[in-house]
Amino acid sequence: MAASYPPAPWQMHGQLWGSLFRVRPGDHPDRAPGVYGVALVDYEEPSPLTYGELLVARAVREPVRAVTITDIWVDSEASMLGGRELWAIPKGLAEFDLSTRTSGPVHHATWTVTREQRPVCSAWFADLSQAAPRLPFRGRTYAEEITAALTGSSRSLPCRGSWSFDAAGPLGWLHGKRSLASFRMRDFQMSFG
Repeated sequence: MAASYPPAPWQMHGQLWGSLFRVRPGDHPDRAPGVYGVALVDYEEPSPLTYGELLVARAVREPVRAVTITDIWVDSEASMLGGRELWAIPKGLAEFDLSTRTSGPVHHATWTVTREQRPVCSAWFADLSQAAPRLPFRGRTYAEEITAALTGSSRSLPCRGSWSFDAAGPLGWLHGKRSLASFRMRDFQMSFG
């Protein structure tokens, strides 16, 4: 693979829709119990790379307070290589389809994600984030002893969301689970890394 990626930090812009899911002790032997965030992201111009992304993350306290990304796919080879080489984020490749529409003040988004022509998940969201004030956020990711800082701002609000995870897909451990809450981060601007 010869795709090139920009140096850190990446100055990213775009749209994010996400939900929280609980994994209880004993639910899945290969998953630590706790709350997992699942997000779909559309990175837009003027980001140095534009692409779709599906990620699953959970909070960790040791060895640092951060989120660790457990599963992640993008539709950009350059993003995949940059994520792996700069921050040890285990990005893979997938295909994304996003359609959006606005009805009055309500924004609707529908996503489907496939990997090697097999379904991973689909999701639907409705939000009023257009009316949200812009608020700052900050955090960090941690993977294989590499910490990456993220800071930025977005117009964020809770939203309605619904997910369907393919039982035989890589996120089959979330199949049938109902989200605890959903949210939208509209027009985010973020420095990552």
